[in-house]
Amino acid sequence: MTSCGILQALAKAPRTGKYRVGADDLLMDGAAPAGISPADLAATLRCTLPGTFGWVGVGAYNGDGRQASHWKDTAGCQIGNGIMDLARSDARVIYAGKESSKHTMPQGDINQLLVELAREGLSVVRLKGGDPFIFGRGGEELETLAASGIPFEVVPGVTAAAGCAAYSGFPLTHRDHAQAVTFVTGHLKDGTVNLDWAALARPCQTVVFYMGIGAAEEICRQMINHGLPSLTPAAVVRNGTQADQRTVLATLGTLPQRIAESGIKPPALIVVGSVVGLHEKLSWFEKQ
Repeated sequence: MTSCGILQALAKAPRTGKYRVGADDLLMDGAAPAGISPADLAATLRCTLPGTFGWVGVGAYNGDGRQASHWKDTAGCQIGNGIMDLARSDARVIYAGKESSKHTMPQGDINQLLVELAREGLSVVRLKGGDPFIFGRGGEELETLAASGIPFEVVPGVTAAAGCAAYSGFPLTHRDHAQAVTFVTGHLKDGTVNLDWAALARPCQTVVFYMGIGAAEEICRQMINHGLPSLTPAAVVRNGTQADQRTVLATLGTLPQRIAESGIKPPALIVVGSVVGLHEKLSWFEKQ
């Protein structure tokens, strides 16, 4: 999914060792499914110790349980308005988001900025859409903090695959369809899609490809070449859990063409497996 990044920095605060209201720094990354509870989010936004770091997966939650309105930055990423309301009004926001082939700030610079702000004695909160440890570079950033001796905490969120599937009527596992689910990136660090195709093409599982729209043709070709029938149900979900969510149904044999015809662009997920065939029966959100 697209990620928006925001970083807030406020006035320094004394290291009292007590929780205080309001985060001094807020680094946010964007549009992905909802999941974190208001209580957990508010606790991290408002109760981060000065000089420490909170890492939060927030999805598209907007603070009051609705999906209607979103904060938008210049890159078109979306963060629920209610999330911003939970932060201190005087918080400094620094955008550090990423879109496909368009990074506002290199990852190395983000890592260093997190360290610098925490060392200033500020309370820093990094907000990410979805879950920070599932294709969110959370591990890379926390390794930098750990190496610098900066304490941190992590609040997990609902990852894009779970949110998109639930809002599209795809149970990721089902006793009659899928006994396993695999989350995989469709875009490796070196730019290739050299994946373990034999494992991904095993029957009786659901496979969800993150960041795979640009490689959809190769993904489908490899899945078919490694044993899955071309008629295996597949789908693309764009802007999952949001008001403009769009689900495009296909098969492995027709998915690339359907993506081209529909004009689907990232952020979107590819879901492969027989559970996709339950969409017509279990879809609820897009019928509202």
